[in-house]
Amino acid sequence: MRLFAAVLPPARATAELATAVRAVSAAPDLRWTAQAGWHYTLAFMGEVGEDLLPDLHARLARAAAKTTPFTLRVHGSGHFGDRALWAGAAGGLDGLRMLAEAADAAARRAGVPMEQHHRYTPHLTLARSSEGTDLRPYTEALAGFEGTPWPVRELSLVRSNLTPADGPRYDVVGAWPLGG
Repeated sequence: MRLFAAVLPPARATAELATAVRAVSAAPDLRWTAQAGWHYTLAFMGEVGEDLLPDLHARLARAAAKTTPFTLRVHGSGHFGDRALWAGAAGGLDGLRMLAEAADAAARRAGVPMEQHHRYTPHLTLARSSEGTDLRPYTEALAGFEGTPWPVRELSLVRSNLTPADGPRYDVVGAWPLGG
């Protein structure tokens, strides 16, 4: 299974963002991600064997239990080079980063061969470009976006099903409450 740990914003948070994105999403040179798939990836695990799942689930449950719930909101925008446009986060960023570190450590300890560790940048991918599009106009258009805060109370393990025709589909395969 192709897996990642994530924080999933509630429907009202994604609905607010969708309203702002609609104003700029007419660009034909970008592949816009589906609202149903918007999430904050904490730790990308890639392909994980079935044999590792019981230990991974147990370790993610412990990581969630040790994390105090915190508040986030969708905030502003940015881009990774000329390939990905994203919305950022504000609020309990220390809590989000600590949860990302804990999810990464849980996966490593469960035997998941993780990629080299990079500094965590909280982001929710809105669109991708395969042609090297100048993303600055979109970033500027969404820069002032401020979503309503919501409480983060859960760590999710998500399966990514890659379907070339429709884009990826995401299914939650495990979820654990923060703070036990």
